[in-house]
Parts: sequence; C-alpha cells; structure tokens
Amino acid sequence: MNDSSAEPSGLNRAIRWIARGWSIASIGFVLLILVGELVYPHAPAPTEFRDLLGLFLFPFCTCLGMILAWRWEGLGGTITIGSLLAFYAALRIMDGRCSRWTVLCARGSARIVVPLLVDTGRCKDKGQHGVAIR
Repeated sequence: MNDSSAEPSGLNRAIRWIARGWSIASIGFVLLILVGELVYPHAPAPTEFRDLLGLFLFPFCTCLGMILAWRWEGLGGTITIGSLLAFYAALRIMDGRCSRWTVLCARGSARIVVPLLVDTGRCKDKGQHGVAIR
C-alpha cells in the first residue's frame, strides 16, 4: 500500500533543498579559504588552545554537520548549530568578544526544522484527520 502522507510536501522539499544549497555554498567558501591559506599563509600555524578549539568547532564540526545533514537531517543540523554556538560561546569566554555572526546558525536550523515538519511514517498511531500522534 502506497502511503503518500509519508512523502514531504512541496514546502518541506523546498526548505530541504534551500538548506542543502546553503550547505554547499558554505562548505565551498570554507574550502576556498582553506586552499588560500595553504597556498599563501598569512600567519604561522595555530598552536594555542583557543585557536585549535576554534578551528575544530567552526570549520571542522560545522562542515561535518552539514555533510551529515544530507543523510540525517536532525543529527547534522544539531551538530552544525551546536558547533557554531559552542564556537561563539568559546570566543566569548576565552576572548571576551561577542560576534554578531550568530545568524549563521540559521543555515543549520532548517536541518532541524524539516524533520519536525515531515511525518516520516514511523509512528503507527494516527489521530483524527490522519495526523500522527507523537
């Protein structure tokens, strides 16, 4: 039996592909910066803990979360947003600075919102009007 209610609607599909497009653009931009730094380094390699932590949280964990979000949207979005928030929290704690770029977390939020909007068909109990009861 083919249950069409398990398939995402047009709006959900559009949000999903917008988030994927943002992830491609973001990862491409990070790779562009990485290649530029490898070819023409502007500073010595980071050795301080705060620098290494920042590099681990922002480009590495954030890009990893965006890559994982292509398959597991909730997990990838959580990793992406969590690593960005941890990066900005570490920046605030270690340097006393606060960045206004926290809006970047929005690109990963679509990866968390979409799974909540889409009924994946995992719940067998249906309430009135065929809405899944969680």
